[in-house]
Amino acid sequence: MAVLTVADDRPYYDDLEARSPGQREAAQFAALPAQLRRAKSAPGFARILADVDPDAVRDRAALAKLPVTRKSALIEQQKAEPPFAGLNATAPGDLGRIFVSPGPIFDPEGRRADYWRIGRALYAAGFRRGDIVHNCFAYHLTPAGSMLEMAAHALGCAVIPGGPGNTEQQVQAIAGLRPQGYTGTPSFLKIILDKAAELGADVTSLKRALVSAEALPASLRAELKSRGVATLQCYASADLGLIAYESPAMEGMIVDEGIILEIVRPGTGDPVPEGDVGEVVVTTFNEDYPLVRFATGDLSAILAGVSPCGRTNVRIKGWMGRADQTTKVRGMFVHPAQIAEALRRHPQVKKARLIVDRVNENDAMTLKCELGQSDPALESALAETMHALCKLRATIEFVPPASLPNDGKVIEDVRKLA
Repeated sequence: MAVLTVADDRPYYDDLEARSPGQREAAQFAALPAQLRRAKSAPGFARILADVDPDAVRDRAALAKLPVTRKSALIEQQKAEPPFAGLNATAPGDLGRIFVSPGPIFDPEGRRADYWRIGRALYAAGFRRGDIVHNCFAYHLTPAGSMLEMAAHALGCAVIPGGPGNTEQQVQAIAGLRPQGYTGTPSFLKIILDKAAELGADVTSLKRALVSAEALPASLRAELKSRGVATLQCYASADLGLIAYESPAMEGMIVDEGIILEIVRPGTGDPVPEGDVGEVVVTTFNEDYPLVRFATGDLSAILAGVSPCGRTNVRIKGWMGRADQTTKVRGMFVHPAQIAEALRRHPQVKKARLIVDRVNENDAMTLKCELGQSDPALESALAETMHALCKLRATIEFVPPASLPNDGKVIEDVRKLA
């Protein structure tokens, strides 16, 4: 079993976290062509990347030209080509575990130590060699329990495999075994602490927590801290492993060293300017499951600058909602990609938002476009384009530049249907 070899009093998990942004970018894009060749050894990516020369993808501009693979399409793709839609470069029988995530989506786990790379997030949250970790993520079919257990083992920690539920038994285990750390959802940690107070059980050994899988409101974080548990969170998925994590600075989430992250306009593969909200797209360096430009369906935004903790990788604001804004209007589905195509055909418009409402008991669409001045010819052309793309009529409204909200929404459904 591989165990972290750096001194446990070091501020960072490894030296990668403190390298300059230029060093990181150069190293990742020097390694990317080999990873793309690995991806093309999988039949699914052989088709997706058929026209891609791996050696030509040496920077972000070239990466942004590659096709996007969407998580939202995985269920049907895996049904058509089981078990992994041909995206796996390691045969199923050579894997360590195979999981069934909600959907259901099948997810592979390789045989490497800390396969999901969560050890970095645990270290940032204060977990160290010799700690006992009470792991309340699920172990049954889904990978979260395995993700955190493998990470804890990589740091040299012991693990209590608590899983979710059975609150009284969890309290008894914590009171008896005296773990220093908790991993699981923040809401379940509160449930455990509440039950311990009710039972008069001593769970004060818990000093730190790494939580995920649901929101961590500031009020809940403050309550957990008041009860002696310093709580940080990480952002991970069953497809990609660790995407980003908090440090004690608690200013955004720091992107993991093992991925290349992009923020793109929903419905497209086009990167948005720094600070704009868009969809999280990730390229991994995972040899078993070499996902390239994998669109998570999650919204976030890049934060300017580096973390006060000294870690130099890009920071994101964390999870900000879902990018899939597909909406049904008059019996027809309208997709963000259709709005993106309308803007591609009319580059004078830099940003737009489709508002879906009810007018006189009928669905109505208004495409608000940042332009700054009226243009009857463009208005008419946009209306025709929208009808051609969506088979529905839309009113075109021009609004001043920078007036539309920066929340990643391309389609906003304001209908009150109740």
